[in-house]
Amino acid sequence: MAAAAQPDVSAWRPRIPGVVEVFHAHFTEYAYPMHVHDAWTLLIVDDGAVRYDLDRHEHGTPHDTVSLLPPHVPHNGSPATPHGFRKRVLYLDSSHLADELIGPAVDGPDLRDPVLRLRMGQVHAALGRPGDELEAESRLALVGERLRDHLRRRESGTGRPDPALARSLRELLDEHVGEGLVLADAARLLHAHPAHLVRAFSAAYGIAPHQYLTSRRVGRARRLLLDGLAPGEVAAATGFCDQAHLTRHFKRLVGVTPGRYRVSARWAS
Repeated sequence: MAAAAQPDVSAWRPRIPGVVEVFHAHFTEYAYPMHVHDAWTLLIVDDGAVRYDLDRHEHGTPHDTVSLLPPHVPHNGSPATPHGFRKRVLYLDSSHLADELIGPAVDGPDLRDPVLRLRMGQVHAALGRPGDELEAESRLALVGERLRDHLRRRESGTGRPDPALARSLRELLDEHVGEGLVLADAARLLHAHPAHLVRAFSAAYGIAPHQYLTSRRVGRARRLLLDGLAPGEVAAATGFCDQAHLTRHFKRLVGVTPGRYRVSARWAS
């Protein structure tokens, strides 16, 4: 039996305001479990296709689609073709897309817009050429404008369900990403039974509290690895008990080990 092809990844943080990370990857068999990001995920697929669930609805990414996955909303992802998929991703902060657009993005994350798809390819091409940061930033500004136009046309004002108790627990988890949070302490602070907290959070966000916290820690680990820190240092700084603990969760959520991810990174000169 032939061995599965190893993932091919490249990650870096360009000198472009508001871009948290650029991530290019080719996966053949790897499937992402449910997880969250604290940044907007702007995705194009160059080969193959991805199927994913977002807010309990199934979606897909044909070649002519630009997919926009909002922050804090759980999603997964797996190959929709036998030979896997090749993707290019930008992770953007709220300076490009405000949080009030999360609801409209959840309602329709896959945008069939040939002009937007073309512009996304131009952004990635410019990002891959050192010295062309101004071009990349300029092209990204046009992408952001077009995305906002799409989302504002479908704003309904209703937003996505975000019950108060689940939101309060999410805010607590966000405040304690590094040191973690004991469920009993959260229950005491929020005046709710631990089991009720878990049920409320899972019903609101489609992911358990511990999975949400792990996703946030892995997201922080990605940024520190791009800063040049070694995996052992990153594990200590992000709340994992040791490097092996970080590696297990990082590989499950990103598809490669922290060491391989760090080796793939490019640093601005």
